[in-house]
Amino acid sequence: MRPNRPIYLDHHATTPLDPRVLAAMRPWWEENFANPHSAEHAMGRAAEAAVEEAREQLAELLGADPREVILTSGATEANNLAIKGAARHAGTEGPRRVITLATEHKCVLESVRDLAAEGFEPVILPVGADGLLDLDALRAALAVPTLLVSVMAVNNETGVIQPLAEIGALVKEHGALFHTDAAQAAGRIALDVEEVRADLLSLSGHKIYGPKGIGALYVRRRPRVRLVPLFSGGGQERGLRSGTLPAPLVVGLGEAARIAGGEGLLDAGRIAGQRAILLEGLRAAIPGLRVNAEAAPRVAGNLNLTFPGVAAAALLAALPDLMLSTGSACTSAEISPSHVLTAMGIGPEEAARTLRIGLGRFTSPQEMQQAAAMIGAAWKSLSQHEAAAE
Repeated sequence: MRPNRPIYLDHHATTPLDPRVLAAMRPWWEENFANPHSAEHAMGRAAEAAVEEAREQLAELLGADPREVILTSGATEANNLAIKGAARHAGTEGPRRVITLATEHKCVLESVRDLAAEGFEPVILPVGADGLLDLDALRAALAVPTLLVSVMAVNNETGVIQPLAEIGALVKEHGALFHTDAAQAAGRIALDVEEVRADLLSLSGHKIYGPKGIGALYVRRRPRVRLVPLFSGGGQERGLRSGTLPAPLVVGLGEAARIAGGEGLLDAGRIAGQRAILLEGLRAAIPGLRVNAEAAPRVAGNLNLTFPGVAAAALLAALPDLMLSTGSACTSAEISPSHVLTAMGIGPEEAARTLRIGLGRFTSPQEMQQAAAMIGAAWKSLSQHEAAAE
């Protein structure tokens, strides 16, 4: 590790751009900057071909047909398009119930709640202390005719993996559409839209070591899922998402998907070993440290930790060389406790003592040892200060 280099442990907020992704993108900024929709000339056709190759790489990662991949600006747009687009296409015909979980990303929760103003019935299901959906609760909710169920594959704060295949089978049994926000899952766990019975799936480039500002929505063709676009324009992306495609970003997303498909599971094994080093060091230094949802299946790079007696904000302030967070980067400016932790039955005081740690492709065992020592020392100093103040 280079001296004075910060240790980045916030991979759920974003991942660094893989150098191979940057190399793949560079020619489409510097050598061929053409609009991929300009099919009248050679540069435009070359850019279009590069975009379509990236679409194929994304489809391969998901076990999908390239024609089912709709490019967006990111997972937030993809989630909005999936949920609102499906509901608005259904209109007043058929079921009006839309089901999701209390631990979903805010863009999913707000999309579902927005539909209430349009006459739909939002149903927000609870989770257990382990962050997992109770399948019996979902089955009971599906007893009322339902249009769509949206369940996040991997939680962005706790790293908990939902049982997508079981959820998808149950949703299909009741004739509803199944959407999953897979932004935190792609590249971290195996994903196959046929195995999980997904009709709609969202992902984001910057969560898989690709560029920011690009993402995708899988939209099933058979049986066809129909959506109403969010906004009007030139009708690009099969009429579902208008706007000029940013060829360099699309190429970067495709390359990131290619690498994730080939190396993601190997990454996970290596990262799990590093997480074990970090957790062992932290537990040795901090008696009473708690891993939230420890018994639940979780992605290799996640630790959601509640520290005894010390506020997370104080720990962050004492650790300027560690890049950590208290939770979702999208809501980190909020004063209220994490809605994810609250839904898991963790009270405000404990939530205020909780940090999210996210390891990634480029972290090292030496960094984990150093991070454990730094966090342990900061916690000890703050604990002693608190004890002295009492």
